[in-house]
Amino acid sequence: MSRVRTAAAVLAGVLLTALALTGCSVSNTARGAAVASGNPGVCPGEVVDVVVSVSQWSDLAERLGGACATVTTVLASPAVDPHDFEPGTAAIAAFSDARLVVVNGAGYDQWALDALPNLDPRPVVVSAAAVAAVRPGANPHLWYSPAVVARMARTLTARLRALSPGAAGYFTERSAAWVRDLRPYLDEVARLKRLAIGHSYAATETVFDNMATAVGLTDVTPEGFRRASSNGSEPAPGDLAAFRTALRDGAVDVLVYNTQTSGTVPEELRAAAVAARVPVLDVTESPPTLGGSFLAWQTAQLQRLSADLGGPP
Repeated sequence: MSRVRTAAAVLAGVLLTALALTGCSVSNTARGAAVASGNPGVCPGEVVDVVVSVSQWSDLAERLGGACATVTTVLASPAVDPHDFEPGTAAIAAFSDARLVVVNGAGYDQWALDALPNLDPRPVVVSAAAVAAVRPGANPHLWYSPAVVARMARTLTARLRALSPGAAGYFTERSAAWVRDLRPYLDEVARLKRLAIGHSYAATETVFDNMATAVGLTDVTPEGFRRASSNGSEPAPGDLAAFRTALRDGAVDVLVYNTQTSGTVPEELRAAAVAARVPVLDVTESPPTLGGSFLAWQTAQLQRLSADLGGPP
């Protein structure tokens, strides 16, 4: 199944915003990475150089680090598939300058993990897969798990405090602000747990599965189709027919569709859902805008799912 990023995702990568409240500025580097610069004049301790492999974890690192962290995101563009990314010498150089490296793990950004063993000194590494204690081969889209997001925030704060003791109190304040800002997101998750009772979903990809599990939706995606999607292969005709039948016969309450990929099979299933009047939840695998808010991105999708399940607007 094709994983080519859409043109809309390419266009979305041009958005860059100033982070005045945190004392940071965001810029694009020549190598295509994004850098949110810390501010030594505001930071009460040492500014920590942080490198994040993929953009799903960038905003969390920037929010928690604030003026006391310079955060470089190696793969910042939503137009590039992390599975296919091959870092150049500039990307490797970014890792060599880092004191803290944040990776997703679980096979999603193996290129980042491969860059680490030869670094001297070796930076502190925070892996979402390790934080989540997931097994090899597990769903790598860990940013869609509210529990993992919360554990990542606590782990990153602890590592930042250890790396810049003079700013420990500042990092604690940043963490408390993050927890407060997290409330609308958690409220949407709680509301969906109530709405999802007795409801089902099917998905053209596994990107949203961790969140669907967290809110209690029942997965009715044909198993053969799910295996093919996870492996990046074409589904068998029988599995595709079973998927169409489930949509047509009302077994699916909502279809989850990743808008950042293209391919005839996902597009065909989306059209089948529309024809059957099955609500389609459009999601994205990575933040749709460079430098965008993780919480705004996730909360908006949850609100759309709530509406699809019949919740109040």
